Order: sequence, then structure tokens, then C-alpha cells
Amino acid sequence: MTIEHRPLAVSKASLRVGVVGLGMMGQHHARVYSQLGYNLVGVVDADMKRAKKTGERYGASYYTDYSELMSQVDAVSIVVPTTLHKQIATEFMGQGVHCLVEKPIASTLEEAQDMIRVAEENHVKLAVGHIERFNPAVQKLKEIIDKGTLGQLMIISTRRVGPFVPRIRDVGIIIDTATHDIDVARYLAGSEPVNVFSKAGRFQHPKEDHAIVVLDFGNTVASIEVNWFTPHKVRSLVATGSEGIAYLDYIEQELTVHNSQSTQKFNIQKGEPLKLELRHFLSCIENDEKPLVDGSEGLKVLKLALEASKAAI
Repeated sequence: MTIEHRPLAVSKASLRVGVVGLGMMGQHHARVYSQLGYNLVGVVDADMKRAKKTGERYGASYYTDYSELMSQVDAVSIVVPTTLHKQIATEFMGQGVHCLVEKPIASTLEEAQDMIRVAEENHVKLAVGHIERFNPAVQKLKEIIDKGTLGQLMIISTRRVGPFVPRIRDVGIIIDTATHDIDVARYLAGSEPVNVFSKAGRFQHPKEDHAIVVLDFGNTVASIEVNWFTPHKVRSLVATGSEGIAYLDYIEQELTVHNSQSTQKFNIQKGEPLKLELRHFLSCIENDEKPLVDGSEGLKVLKLALEASKAAI
């Protein structure tokens, strides 16, 4: 399914946005909001030097206390450790601010449910940053699967591996990394798994740092491999059907389909997934539409990841 964006109901300049958390991903959120032409009014980080540098770069106010930003924004990206998502998001949403929180939605199901409740009570949008949903190659693969090009979808196999990331300490690799492909597998299969299996372990992380997660969708099974030991980054997916097989490269946004008679490499209009995601989030606010990956979608992914992580250590 290709994501389409309707014309904006109001001008970009009238929507005030901000970013809380200016680590690597938060820096990208600030950059993209600025590039999209929205009014980036403020950024927040516990490190004043980092906040000041980013604020000055994009002509925004900068703070170390996110409460100072609340009254100034209509929408905010929350790009902080997972354990802080619920606290910060509910405070912003309680003040009528639309929130996009980076994945996963929260640390626990109870926290995620609280976030969804607060969003509903305050009539604000809550989106979750499962960015691969906005990858043009993933969207194209969903389209060809739904058209029946591969026949009956039988196996989804993904590899999301690479070097250890020292900044990730609060959650293990299933919650931090496998959630990308758990969400994509659900999206491609078009249903929820009936069983979840996993095998994981740890060598150098407080929680699990390598895992295989298996999602049983009935007619389709997904195998998700993640680790923080492979010396180079791999982001790949293979979808096997009764009438063909598709090879997808998340990074290069390439998709190739083989069947018994031909090979087709699709011409995909590439785009930065984060830019597509943030544009969609703001468009949903301006047009009062439901985000593609809203709180309920984020909750479903978290539930599956937590089930898988039970067998982690």
C-alpha cells in the first residue's frame, strides 16, 4: 500500500513542532522538521551544550527541561530512552500536544495503554516511530503481496544485524531492534500471529544482544534474526510465496522478485523513511486523520516483543 498525502488543510508555518531528546535519532528529527519547512520552535536535551548547538543550527529555542517546551508546541517528537516515553508523552498529551514517540511505544503494556488512554481523552494524535512502514521498498512489497504476485505468502525471513551500539542500555535487542521487523511482518502478513517463539542470549549487554524470533501467522511464518555482533550492518528481508520470491534491501530500498519464468527488479522512487514518517504524522494532525502506526499498532508490536523476550535469557 502506497502512502498518499492529501493537501495540507493549513499552512506549515501555523503548526509549531519540537523535539525532546537530541541523540543521534533526535538530531535527525530536528533536521527533517526543518527541511520540511515546519516551524521548529524548540528542542530539548539533558545536555545543554547539545541542546544549544542544535537549537542554534535550526533557529529554535533550546532547553534542558521539556516542561518549558509544552506551551510552545502543537506537536512533538519524543526521542528519549524507552523507559521515559510514558512519562514525557502523557505530560505533553495532557496539555493537548500531539506526540510521535520513537519505537517501541513504551517499556510495558500498562504504560502503553496509559499513553493510548491519555491521547484519547485529550483528543490528540499518538504515533509510534516504526519507521520501516514508511520505507518505499516495504510499501512496494506490500503492494505486490496483496496483488498475489508471490502467490500464497509462506515465509518472511529478515536479518537486522550489525555492530554493538553502546548508547542502547535500557532495553535488549528484541525490544530495541526486532520490533522493526515484527511490525513489518505483521504489515506484510496482514494479520496477527497466533504463536510467538524465540531463542536469545547475551554476551556483552545487560539484556539480550542476539535473538531469533519466530512469528506463526498460520499460513505464513516469519523468522526474524537480530544481533549486535556482526561487524557490518545488514538490513534485509526475503518473502517466499507459492509462486515467487522477493528480496528486499531496506537500506538501498531495492526490491527484486523472481518466479519460474522471470526476474523483475522494481524501479522504486526512493525517499528518506523518517521524512515520509514525519510528513505523514503532521499531515494526520492537519487533516484530522488516523496515523498509519498509531498507539494501538505500537501496543500490538510491544506485546509481541515482550512475549518473545520472555525466552531471552
